[in-house]
Amino acid sequence: RDPVHIEIEPEQVAVDTVDQVVYIVTDEEKFVALCNLIEKRNLGRVLVFCNRRDQTRRLADRLWEQGLEAAQMSGEVRQTTRVRTLEAFRGGQLRILVATDVAARGIHVDAISHVVNFHLPENPEDYVHRIGRTGRAGETGTSVSFASESDAFFLEPIEEFIGCKLPCTFPDA
Repeated sequence: RDPVHIEIEPEQVAVDTVDQVVYIVTDEEKFVALCNLIEKRNLGRVLVFCNRRDQTRRLADRLWEQGLEAAQMSGEVRQTTRVRTLEAFRGGQLRILVATDVAARGIHVDAISHVVNFHLPENPEDYVHRIGRTGRAGETGTSVSFASESDAFFLEPIEEFIGCKLPCTFPDA
């Protein structure tokens, strides 16, 4: 049997409650830009997406070393640990959740202020699912994506898929 595939129409993609911005950075600048974003804007509940398991582990560890409480969620994390981590994130005991696309679909957490695409997704549909984790239930949210030399080429297909250009700028100094 073929798996069921649901097509998302562009008009479903236009989320009026999510402000979207792309920061142009180098691979080396991504981590500092993320830390500055979280600390200088005193962000509360942040969901950070990476494309691979090893990236989530490494990024969560680096954030923790900087004094930013973060945990990872990926397919390599045991189910019981994922449930505990998600409950801590929901309950506000965990400020930053670094995840693969395992968290992009079907995970409902209220009041996620920011979704950060530390790595742009390879599949444009995944972008839509990622940013849909914020701006839910009448709330507003912000999606910040980092575009670097390693993944900026994913930006054009995302823009084509969502039917609009994303504002690109440089992060604050």
